[in-house]
Amino acid sequence: MLPDKYFYSENDVERRELLPGVFARLIWGEKIMMGIIDIDPDTEVPKHQHPHEQAGRILSGEAWFYVGDDEKLLGAGDHYVIPGDVPHRVVATGDGCVALDIWSPIREEYISNDVGFFR
Repeated sequence: MLPDKYFYSENDVERRELLPGVFARLIWGEKIMMGIIDIDPDTEVPKHQHPHEQAGRILSGEAWFYVGDDEKLLGAGDHYVIPGDVPHRVVATGDGCVALDIWSPIREEYISNDVGFFR
């Protein structure tokens, strides 16, 4: 499902809840997807993995990233790369976290609202 336009304002992009306390505003093309991810304070994105490559940047706040056997507290301006099929989880600090995430290929389950691996 390709988008029908090339340009978006912040108000054009639907904010959807991926799981309690984790919200995404997503845009995508044929092979790449981008999202602004808002994680409420003290909220965890549970351990999961997917075949998609993921890269991102923390825009505000802080979060602990656990990727494979590594862990690091990331804050505004920090970047990350998560290869496909590597287990990872994220825990926002008491300030919460806003990140820019990019995936390739696109996350079909996010478009269909069927984020089954979080259940």
